[in-house]
Amino acid sequence: MQHKVKLTVLDKKLYPELQRQYCADPDSGACPCYHIGDEFIFERYGDRDDFWHMGLGTLTRTAADPDTVAGGAKMPHCSEAWDAISRYIYTGLQGGSIMRGWMNDERVMITCCSDGTRPVIFRIERIDYRVMRAEDTNALRKALLGVDGVTEVRLREGFAEIYTEDSITDETLLAAARPCGVTAIE
Repeated sequence: MQHKVKLTVLDKKLYPELQRQYCADPDSGACPCYHIGDEFIFERYGDRDDFWHMGLGTLTRTAADPDTVAGGAKMPHCSEAWDAISRYIYTGLQGGSIMRGWMNDERVMITCCSDGTRPVIFRIERIDYRVMRAEDTNALRKALLGVDGVTEVRLREGFAEIYTEDSITDETLLAAARPCGVTAIE
């Protein structure tokens, strides 16, 4: 089983009375680094390891200019946000429980950055998937999408990512994939 982590900006707060009272710039406003609805995907498979680059290039969706969003191609995540989210991202990428016993799904965590006058609230979700390698990934995709419980098959260069319901076993997937020359799941 492999793991990715999806990070979503749920909300941004602003406390102007605290900014006026404590900040060097009393009118600094809301956080400029993130926007509600921004999404990021962290991967750690093959040559890709987004964690060790503070999420640089993990932005997958935004309504803003991607070059001005933390986690986009030009700017890593904000250090205050990274301090708050990195431990959960790392745990999720390793397949661990992000917040067992606190959240109703141990694969999900809601947290925020430590900026007390303009915090950003994040949803962090571990996404589990399997990997299969085949010469004809299109045929593999077609075969796997015919299996009940397979929710998505994404084709990558040389391999396929398989997303399933929790109840699907490796044996069920391998049975469908054997005609495509697949003998193992990563």
